[in-house]
Amino acid sequence: MPVVDAAWQEWLRTNAARGCTMDSMIGAMVQTGFAADAAAKAVHGAFGAFGVVASGAAASPVAAGGIEAALRQTAPSAPGAPGVQRTPYAYDHGPVARGNTIRAFDRDVQVLMRCERPQVIVFANVLSPEECDEVIERSRHRLKRSTIVDPATGQEDVIRNRTSEGIWYQRGEDAFIERLDQRIASLMNWPVENGEGLQILHYGPTGEYRPHFDYFPPDQPGSMVHTARGGQRVATLVIYLNDVPDGGETIFPEAGLSVAAKQGGAVYFRYMNGQRQLDPLTLHGGAPVRAGDKWIMTKWMRERAYV
Repeated sequence: MPVVDAAWQEWLRTNAARGCTMDSMIGAMVQTGFAADAAAKAVHGAFGAFGVVASGAAASPVAAGGIEAALRQTAPSAPGAPGVQRTPYAYDHGPVARGNTIRAFDRDVQVLMRCERPQVIVFANVLSPEECDEVIERSRHRLKRSTIVDPATGQEDVIRNRTSEGIWYQRGEDAFIERLDQRIASLMNWPVENGEGLQILHYGPTGEYRPHFDYFPPDQPGSMVHTARGGQRVATLVIYLNDVPDGGETIFPEAGLSVAAKQGGAVYFRYMNGQRQLDPLTLHGGAPVRAGDKWIMTKWMRERAYV
């Protein structure tokens, strides 16, 4: 069974401060192997120890009114606006085309599942097996330890909450990467110039990425460093480059949703609506790899042209 070591303490502190609900954090810990009572004790201790909420059941948003109340009280600020986003996230029509098959530039992509809250779509056949293999072989010898953005400074740091190796490709770096960029932009129905470069990640046995948000928390100073280059992130597409025999799912603890890694498939999720609100239900993570390894390719889209 896992233990609450320094890395988990950092994860607890960061996610409590970001406004994640107790229920979602407990659920995320249980999915990684903690006993439910041990996870609850650690999360409740974190909220008290770090002063995120006052002690006592009545002070906890979860205890006072469940997850929906917690989301209303602790959702992140809207981009460019100070303070806390007090109104519930408004779900509007996303940009991805309707239908069970979507023509994405040069390829037909199948829709396996759509979820409305949060806005999540699971796809099959985004990349062919041959394309997946080519991405892996191109990337294998260029991997470096993955980083995260420090919310206070905007600098990229290595932490134990993210146990992966990765590389970045420049957008349109060569003909092969340009074709993938065009296909992904078409599938996400968002301008190709608004996309960050493709990121390739490799997770070995036990590798994981604990639950987090992909958007930059607007109330944290370090986010300004990144939003200056194209605005806030609006949506993510994670493409699975290989089959994972056990574990490695993309989990959404707030939604009770888990997407298994299947070669060529992908999961899309959108977290900024037309009002520029940010959706706290898109808290997500990469579950530990329990057998084999995992290769993924990620595309993040911005509000404006990413430079």
